[in-house]
Amino acid sequence: MLIQKIKGNKIIRNFYFLLQGTKEFIRFKPILLIIQYIWFLKQFKKFQNIADNNRFLKNEWFPCLFDNISYTPLDPTYFFQDSWAAKQIFELKPTHHYDIGSSAKTIGILSQFTPITMIDIRPIDLKLPNLFFKKGSILDLPFNDNSLETLSSLCVVEHIGLGRYGDQIDQFGSEKAINELKRVTRIDGVILISLPVDNENKIYFNAHRAFTREYILELFDGFELLEEKYNYGLKMYNNYEISMGFGTGMFMFKKRG
Repeated sequence: MLIQKIKGNKIIRNFYFLLQGTKEFIRFKPILLIIQYIWFLKQFKKFQNIADNNRFLKNEWFPCLFDNISYTPLDPTYFFQDSWAAKQIFELKPTHHYDIGSSAKTIGILSQFTPITMIDIRPIDLKLPNLFFKKGSILDLPFNDNSLETLSSLCVVEHIGLGRYGDQIDQFGSEKAINELKRVTRIDGVILISLPVDNENKIYFNAHRAFTREYILELFDGFELLEEKYNYGLKMYNNYEISMGFGTGMFMFKKRG
């Protein structure tokens, strides 16, 4: 009961997340560091004491101290949404797909199955066959009206206008971004989008916004909802579960004529 009261207190919640923000600046843990280096040196000694592999005569240190864990570290949101988007793109088989600001790693992999142009405010310096890059903003996409067959934007629009990535503060940043996605999609074209969902529209400043399903459908007026999936915790769901609070929604919309 006490924990629930603490979670329900906005001042305490805000103070907690303010402290969370200091983790990037206060990470040094000397005792843990000593423990891990002792482990590293013991492992190295053990390695030296076993039979030599004559193919590897040179030995240098390159300590990896925090990978000895019993689970695979994954972000469930990106794991589920990227897998979901890949499935849709493979099934849609567009002649050329366009992505706005999603994970470059994911888009790079997908580009090996279909040509993809990625648009982002931050340039990508790596070159890959079938992957093309255009510098641009989701608020002013470099495409004509009704011109793109398929496009994706995964975990992007919720950040627009909060200043987190150096963009201008704008109370309507997400709405303007969605309007741009809608503008450039051709008739019968498809948008794949993911964004946070919650039991009410909220701003988690300056991380992201979260939306109700009702508001998302309102923002995509003029589009047909073809599919929706939701990630809460470690599972995927077919339906929006308002009682579960914060999660991630994945939507496939088709532009009506």
